Amino acid sequence: MTAEIICIGTELLLGDILNSNAKFLAQELANLGIPHYYQTVVGDNLSRINEIIEIASKRSQILIFTGGLGPTADDLTTEAIATFFNTPLIEKQEIIEDITKKFAQRGREMTPSNLKQALIPESADILPNVTGTAPGIIWQPIPNLTILTFPGVPSEMKQMWNDTAVPFLKNQGWGKEIIYSRMMRFRGIGESALAEKVYHLFSSSNPTVAPYASMGEVKLRVSVKAQDAESAEKLIHPVAKEIETIAGEDYFGYDDDTLASVVGKMLLERGQTLSVAESCTGGGLGSMLTEVSGSSSYFMGGVIAYSNQVKIEQLGVSEEFLTEYGAVSAIVARQMAKGVQSRFSTDWSISVTGIAGPKGGTEAKPVGLVYLAIANPEKQVESYELRLGEKRGREAIRYLTSCYALDKLRRELISN
Repeated sequence: MTAEIICIGTELLLGDILNSNAKFLAQELANLGIPHYYQTVVGDNLSRINEIIEIASKRSQILIFTGGLGPTADDLTTEAIATFFNTPLIEKQEIIEDITKKFAQRGREMTPSNLKQALIPESADILPNVTGTAPGIIWQPIPNLTILTFPGVPSEMKQMWNDTAVPFLKNQGWGKEIIYSRMMRFRGIGESALAEKVYHLFSSSNPTVAPYASMGEVKLRVSVKAQDAESAEKLIHPVAKEIETIAGEDYFGYDDDTLASVVGKMLLERGQTLSVAESCTGGGLGSMLTEVSGSSSYFMGGVIAYSNQVKIEQLGVSEEFLTEYGAVSAIVARQMAKGVQSRFSTDWSISVTGIAGPKGGTEAKPVGLVYLAIANPEKQVESYELRLGEKRGREAIRYLTSCYALDKLRRELISN
């Protein structure tokens, strides 16, 4: 038996709203061990919703709808489902009473349009909504097909899912197994290069191993079907350890680990501190570090030295070097690292200076040229040149610069 997620709403197609509901439901289905192969987003159109129902009902046995349960004319989910299965809509008095009570509690009067939310297909069960006015349904209109509908409001949908849908599905026999995954994270190696190294693991059926690429890192998802999390961990552990061994220093963490959190943990373990001096990233590096709870224990602060004058006055960068080599140079990056390390009295420091674009590049120093430097507890400073390419765009260059800087520090901490 497989499930399919169908999200209703033209606003989703236009990109006005991030589809967080699909992500939540996908993770929940995995927790219940329910296979899930398809997700569909369709606009507020009766005929197109019916087309999706026709396709989905032939290939999946659980259809989960979100959105389109409101009181307005473009809220069509319940009507479309009833129409497709040629079933009349019945007004439920208990729904009217519930909506009326909620309006009264808020000091408002229910509008006639809200009566639409009291209509559900004949023989369908109500899926209660304790906070909002839009209830859902649990319905089995034909053999081997279960339909569940939820409002698009994430908080309402999640509560309805946990309170009613999960117990219902478990009562149907689901939840006896889970689909458990570990997302392993890598930096400093490309997706194809990593895939070649672990290619022999791709043929495994339980656990399965699959590669993913995203900006700034590569991921391997190791998934297993098991009775519980403990059993799943036992199956995943040897495969994950083999991958770690193969990847070496390119592996930096898994699941919720980030370069910033991993670096922070390493600094905490050593009882060491960090400061940063940023030019082209404009505070992005410091932002990554401070996203980690507890980072004040090791991250002392930084200087956003965007102008040459600030580099001179706040970090002690030589005006002569700025004139001779330019702000985007290895020697200036090293002086920035030394300056911020001295200013904040930290064990480690990172500096970054570069050309993020889209303007400012020259033939000698094109957009995407970045220098970063790291000063260690022995006051030794190492600089690195990055050429990230002007076609990546300003935002990507700034983000990747911060990732490179954190990864360089991570590797320095490993070898130091």
